[in-house]
Amino acid sequence: MKKVISFVLTLCLLMMTAAFGVAETADGAAEALEQMENIKGTYEPLFPVITAAEYDAIWQEPCVKALGEEDGKAMADMMKTYCAGTIYGQEAIDTYGDGSNGMQFACGFINGVSTITFDGLTISGADEKGNQVFSHEYAFAGKLSLSGMMDGFLFETADEDAGEFKYFFMMPDTPATTYHLEFRYGSNVDDLTKVMDGPYAFWLAAGFPVDADAELINKVITLYCEENLEETQEENAA
Repeated sequence: MKKVISFVLTLCLLMMTAAFGVAETADGAAEALEQMENIKGTYEPLFPVITAAEYDAIWQEPCVKALGEEDGKAMADMMKTYCAGTIYGQEAIDTYGDGSNGMQFACGFINGVSTITFDGLTISGADEKGNQVFSHEYAFAGKLSLSGMMDGFLFETADEDAGEFKYFFMMPDTPATTYHLEFRYGSNVDDLTKVMDGPYAFWLAAGFPVDADAELINKVITLYCEENLEETQEENAA
């Protein structure tokens, strides 16, 4: 997990062909398939869960310890809101521009999906009422880079009706290693590699197991805070 994004692009920034930068199918296949086995389960968006008021103390503890009471609480509040965006694509581009005057990342699930289930190479999604939105079999297509900042695995379905679920671009996160998932899905590989341009600009889905317990919630918040604080301290020291 690359500092914070893996928690969504380090506070932002802080295609089947070589032209799109996808590696040969055999390259990374075993690693990609192993990851899909390791993430089996059903996931919901991460941030609505971990930003609940009941977890404020978990957010504040490492921040206050590193920065002091006032600055620590301000940092915790900033980290909680940074990935709580609700717009992406052209609307976000029009709103945020280059991000120099502030931005938020949208980290929920898009296109009417509330939960996503990974079962080996079968990926499916359901809406808020539990109705199935999509379900397809996928095959590993190659390695892919997110704007040169993060490397992940690209999966493609052969189903002609897949639409915006044709590709899944999975980052190398698992519940056992980084306590959450990060991924993108869509209909165009080139667009999926762009962070602040195109129809998926300012969006990176962050998933969390629907059956997560208090320990996993504590771990994912603590890791998020520690990585952000490390990044901040490195930038201040530079």
